[in-house]
Amino acid sequence: MASIFISGEIPAVGYDLLSGHELTVYKGETLITEEELLEGTREADALLCPLSTKVTRKVIESASNLKVIANFGAGYDNIDIAAAKEKGIPVTNTPDVSTEATAELALGLMLGLMRRIPEGDQLSRTTGFNGWAPLFFLGRELTNKNLGIVGFGKIGQAVAKRAIAFGMNIYYTGRGKKEAVLEERLDATFMEFDELIKTCDVISVHTAYNEDTHHMFTKDVFTRMKKDAFFLNLARGPVVKEADLVKALEEEDIAGAALDVYEFEPQITEGLKKLTNVVLTPHIGNATVETRDEMAKLAAKNILSVLEKKAPLTPV
Repeated sequence: MASIFISGEIPAVGYDLLSGHELTVYKGETLITEEELLEGTREADALLCPLSTKVTRKVIESASNLKVIANFGAGYDNIDIAAAKEKGIPVTNTPDVSTEATAELALGLMLGLMRRIPEGDQLSRTTGFNGWAPLFFLGRELTNKNLGIVGFGKIGQAVAKRAIAFGMNIYYTGRGKKEAVLEERLDATFMEFDELIKTCDVISVHTAYNEDTHHMFTKDVFTRMKKDAFFLNLARGPVVKEADLVKALEEEDIAGAALDVYEFEPQITEGLKKLTNVVLTPHIGNATVETRDEMAKLAAKNILSVLEKKAPLTPV
């Protein structure tokens, strides 16, 4: 029987799969602190952690028995991968299972932003309106708009698939051009980044986060976008320099923005909260019952595989 520390509550299916082992679950109302994580992992054989848990070098080096770190999330920038590698501790994540849910939210945010749904809901609940009028509460249609997808991996492709149903024209940018069969299937056209931001009506970001994509979107980029363009970020918060985004919105360099992730998460830049042409959601890209269950299963199976001295299923 192994000792497994879980640094945040997860769906019950994950506990069920790990039930043959000794489980300790952090159930605090706030995110776990480094001190609490140090204590929890001190004798643990495995750590299962939500991506909001910061697994630092100090934590990794102090955990003398740790055999595997299973991240509950597709990303893993919350873990000091170099420190884990030095100690020979495999790190796993939960890729792919969140693709559909995140793509669905992207289209939801797109519709909410361009058709002003949150604004309309707020108006209807407060002052109300005087009735239908030809110029009242105008938004923008998705039909015939150019959608620029930054990062054309599985999530970006899933967004494209759904956007086609709304009659959008699909363009993408990333590390390189995809194979012709994929482009043909999704009716997608590759563009270099500089061309894409100047051409597209909607920019939806789904790129991986690393030192190359840190602050990919700054005031300089926003000023080169179309004045009536809409911007969405469902990747990682630091891809965007939020102070610059606020300025771009205030100065009407772009028409609006929708964010599910934040540069200083969980804090949200105050300027964003004051703008009516911004839709904000609390990092819920894959927050569906179905997806979170699958993430819990995969994280648990990765731990079990390593504890059984087998290769992890989804190592990073």
